[in-house]
Amino acid sequence: MTKLEYTFKNDTLFKMLFVKYPDLLKRLVAVLLGIRLESIGQFEITNPEMPPEGIGDKFCRLDINMTVDGRRVDLEIQVKDEHDFPERSLFHWAREYSTALGEGEAYIDLPRVVIISIVDFKLFDCAEFYSEYQALEINRHTPLTDRMSLIYFELPKLPEVVSANDGLQLWLKLFDAETEEELKQIEALEVPDMQQAIKAYRSITATDEFRTLERMRSDARRNEASALGNARREEREKWQGVVADKDTRIAELEAQLAKYKSE
Repeated sequence: MTKLEYTFKNDTLFKMLFVKYPDLLKRLVAVLLGIRLESIGQFEITNPEMPPEGIGDKFCRLDINMTVDGRRVDLEIQVKDEHDFPERSLFHWAREYSTALGEGEAYIDLPRVVIISIVDFKLFDCAEFYSEYQALEINRHTPLTDRMSLIYFELPKLPEVVSANDGLQLWLKLFDAETEEELKQIEALEVPDMQQAIKAYRSITATDEFRTLERMRSDARRNEASALGNARREEREKWQGVVADKDTRIAELEAQLAKYKSE
């Protein structure tokens, strides 16, 4: 097996590929939303920029914001389970929703905001790889509003074998691919969208632009990990010092007490 140097889960690749090939992104979003491609009229990427000065920032999110027929749609990849992802995605929804109201507009004019997350870990205690959450009344399960939608796709729950006719599972298998052999298996199905996506992948990963940005992104990840490790070590040493001081003080008090009793 030949392990891929970069996978479709790489956030730098993800952002660059789909910004440079918006038609592919449009096809992907149609599948993820479960709507017909032909039904999409308005489609616009609203954050296409990838500024080099920002990509090295540990707080930089390489998600893709879109307007799809009046809906605000945010699509992102998450590889690492930091055990706060539902709260994080709800925060992102709230931010998108709260900034969607223009001056002079009424609340009824707020658009539907959809957060789509493709995650490389098991997130929910269920067998299904697809989950969608909305605001519902807890007993009657009636929706409060159609303005909220949080959609999750969990890659580890995908079936081993997928059909060439299942567009959703094919796209997700592409994101899940870790080896060259897996990419070739998908290519061999001769599905035009998959062949085009893999061709775009090979083109993007061969460019100096991508490799430069990914190097900056990788440096930021390493620096963040190093800073976190140092902070944890300093905190551990601090508490070890506190415990040592406490033990010393206890020993001194015990010595004083023993001296008092002997007198």
